[in-house]
Amino acid sequence: MTTDWELSELDDRARELDAAHVFHSWSAQAGLKPLVIAGGSGCRVWDHSGASWLDFSSQLVNTNIGHQHPSVISAIHEQADLLATVAPATANLARGEAARRIVERAPSRHNKVFFTNGGADANENAIRMARLHTGRDKILSTYRSYHGNTGAAIVSTGDWRRIPNEFARGHVHFFGPYLYRSEFWATSPEQESERALRHLERVIQSEGPTTIAAILLETIPGTAGVLIPPPGYLAGVRELADRYGILVITDEVMCGFGRSGRWFAFEGYDLVPDLITFAKGVNSGYVPAGGVIISDEIAADFDENVFPGGLTYSGHPLAMAAICGALDAMAAEGIVENARRIGAEAIAPGLTELADKHTAIGEVRGEGVFWAIELVADRETREPLPAAGMARVKTDLLARGLLPFVQDNRIHVVPPCIVTDDEVAEAMAAYDGALSLVD
Repeated sequence: MTTDWELSELDDRARELDAAHVFHSWSAQAGLKPLVIAGGSGCRVWDHSGASWLDFSSQLVNTNIGHQHPSVISAIHEQADLLATVAPATANLARGEAARRIVERAPSRHNKVFFTNGGADANENAIRMARLHTGRDKILSTYRSYHGNTGAAIVSTGDWRRIPNEFARGHVHFFGPYLYRSEFWATSPEQESERALRHLERVIQSEGPTTIAAILLETIPGTAGVLIPPPGYLAGVRELADRYGILVITDEVMCGFGRSGRWFAFEGYDLVPDLITFAKGVNSGYVPAGGVIISDEIAADFDENVFPGGLTYSGHPLAMAAICGALDAMAAEGIVENARRIGAEAIAPGLTELADKHTAIGEVRGEGVFWAIELVADRETREPLPAAGMARVKTDLLARGLLPFVQDNRIHVVPPCIVTDDEVAEAMAAYDGALSLVD
């Protein structure tokens, strides 16, 4: 593909073709200047000319196993040589093995997986299952959330992306806990949890409990700011749901499969959901895949009743092989354990040191390899750092060889789960330098 081009010309060619023919998501198209990425390995990516970056974005917080892991690449190659595609109505060994590996890590009494192509359609189908199981219509979700860009998923989303797409029915939003910017005038995590639960119960009562099918929650809201649940909150949601006969759907698309330092983030919060959605980290996005892990009780509804949903590429064999390769490697190499250790021993103390030094940091929060640095113009008022300041920080980080994930007034610190202590130290030095521009 590159024989007619010098390596130095390929970056320009990539930009030209992108500008001419690629329509980008969530963007005004004019003036876009996307970074060219030609290759990667482990926690690093590079362009055709040889410039490289330490990837502390994990692309879209999905390359949990890092770039070009040989076990995943090999699994995809082997499956492609055997069978590159197959209809979802068939039985296929790769699909069955992927499902088995997933449910082995799920709670007991969750033994079925419906495969999708990503997180949005996973949430879409979980919502459909909840409505069919309960015979109810409404879905409750938080304002600070992102659940994907399809019909019901985008309306369940709480952030600004919902507003131009708000056509589906039966969705209600409420405020989840976020102590740093509390909606409840709370002064402690325990108070925030108590008041957020009281607010949720009032919403349930006001909407009519018998009209509500499910509460849909990101276990740890990711795009909204890596909002770690306060003590007792998720257990309290489960108790409220049980009291009113409502299902709980946990969206583990971003926080699942190692990102929190656990296979599933909800394992740390005394919560067993009815439906679990996943994507991203299940195979690190090497081939698009997602799905819904279904409780036995809900799955039994469809033993005799037809489930009215499906996707041409549900359980695609290349994606399933990637899942098997990724989960086996993550288990064999202790990758989830590494995420937990490095979060506690390297990222947390590194970010705390930065917060002690830089007045632009209002708060740091997170666990595992899932963290956010919230930047402010004023620590007393907590006024968010303006967009111009965030742009300066992002530009400087790229110049320092670090690929960041920047969202609103935050830097999300989200490296692959395989990140090393030396790579964390390198990233902290880059953050330190960039933040000096906005103190």
